[in-house]
Amino acid sequence: MIDVTERRDALLAAAAGTVAVAGSYLLTGWSPAFVVRPVDQAIVNSTPGPVVTFAIETLGDAGHLIHIAMAFAAVVGLFGAVAFGGLRLAARLDRSSAGAAAAGAAATGVVSWLLAAGLTGDPTRALGVALPAAAVVAVGGVPPSPDPSVPGSASGDGSSVAGNSTPTVDAVRRRTLGVLVGTLGFVVAAVVGRRLPAPADDTLADAPRSEGATERLEAIDSASLPVASEGLLGMVSPIGEFYNVDIAEFDPEVTADEWSLTFTGETGSERTIAFDELIDRSVEHRAVTLRCVGEELNGRKLDNAVWTGTPIRPLLESVDPGGDCNCAMLRGEDGYYVQFPVDVLAEGFLAWGMNGKELPTGHGHPVRVLIPGHWGETNVKWLSEIELLNVEDDGYWEERGWEGTGEVKTVAKLWDEGVTELDDGRIELAGHAYAGTRGIERVEVSTDGGDSWEDAALSDPLPDADVWRQWRHVFDPDGPSEVVVRAVDGEGTRQIEAPSDPSPSGASGWVRRTVG
Repeated sequence: MIDVTERRDALLAAAAGTVAVAGSYLLTGWSPAFVVRPVDQAIVNSTPGPVVTFAIETLGDAGHLIHIAMAFAAVVGLFGAVAFGGLRLAARLDRSSAGAAAAGAAATGVVSWLLAAGLTGDPTRALGVALPAAAVVAVGGVPPSPDPSVPGSASGDGSSVAGNSTPTVDAVRRRTLGVLVGTLGFVVAAVVGRRLPAPADDTLADAPRSEGATERLEAIDSASLPVASEGLLGMVSPIGEFYNVDIAEFDPEVTADEWSLTFTGETGSERTIAFDELIDRSVEHRAVTLRCVGEELNGRKLDNAVWTGTPIRPLLESVDPGGDCNCAMLRGEDGYYVQFPVDVLAEGFLAWGMNGKELPTGHGHPVRVLIPGHWGETNVKWLSEIELLNVEDDGYWEERGWEGTGEVKTVAKLWDEGVTELDDGRIELAGHAYAGTRGIERVEVSTDGGDSWEDAALSDPLPDADVWRQWRHVFDPDGPSEVVVRAVDGEGTRQIEAPSDPSPSGASGWVRRTVG
């Protein structure tokens, strides 16, 4: 059976594990040095592909919360177990001795520090884990002050607490309660203290060599269709609203000074490019739309931005790529990797700016690749290596059963904010359509469930090769109407009618909804 002392130690251990995580967060924030990060990464990497696909298709973004919660629980448990060992060590030495409590705290601190440093590779900030955990053991493990008026109260061991002295039991309970309250206060202080200096998106610095990006943004914005909807995106997505999908919750933090890109494998000569060398090359401001292969047919993981960067072809040609498969594996600092043909890669773009600003961390700061016309998973963030291969190999998602390295499927979206009742009783339908580098030729709208179709008005085409277009259609409803929208790409091919799930190669079908 678990006695009173063991239950108390378990509570103190849980508190120690909690403050260990909070202390790490206070020092490191949501960064790779956060002690939960490597555990979360291990959970992500070890999760079987079918489970990942099930989570994406049934839980969407909430799936991330599950593995994050698992990682937090595991880390709290890990450092709680260390603290429990420290408390038991103190008890074994002599529970009534302050020196024994100090020994237990010291053991907890040292072991916690070693574990945290080993997990994160950051021994300095591992102190954020060790010191709070040791403090809980030190405070919680100190024996209560003896009450000389009460026989037996001088003992602080478990048996005394359990049954010999009511004042001693009360003192231990108050101390334990104080530790738990202090734990809660420390967690709140860590969260608040960490968030206070957090930079906002609008504090992002201008991207290097971003001159001209503002003019491009204004030119693209002027191509937007006038719509009555106040919530519908225009031609450019704000940085803070641009969808963001990664294999883990913790983004690598790579400075421009630290960053480099190395060409390896089947090359005439390996080459490493530093950030300053990269941004000294010819600069373009491209409008590029990205769509996630894992989104639902009418999902919201479709956005457009103006990216500042340089074409990758000259760099690729400079290393004389070889190999029998004419393919390359791209790798990012987050451990992600994807393989696709060299010919496709050569059309790519190395971007360090987004809407005129430095790439935010979540979008791959300082450099990511953009592959025209392909699903978002090919656009590796925090790009660090391009390996030219001799034989084809699977990428991260292909190993998990997905086939998302091909060209995007054509789609016309109709989000909630794209349906607006006008003052005269008519209904405006508006949205975006995208077909990768094939472009959008027209969008067709049916308001009778697909029996008849009309062409929607389109935004003016942009000179960029891989960008969406807006569409708009107004009709006079006669009761509830089943609206269907579909797009035709620049090659004359209509959007696939047959519905399919996102896995393994992206959702298809026509977007339908009842309006009015």
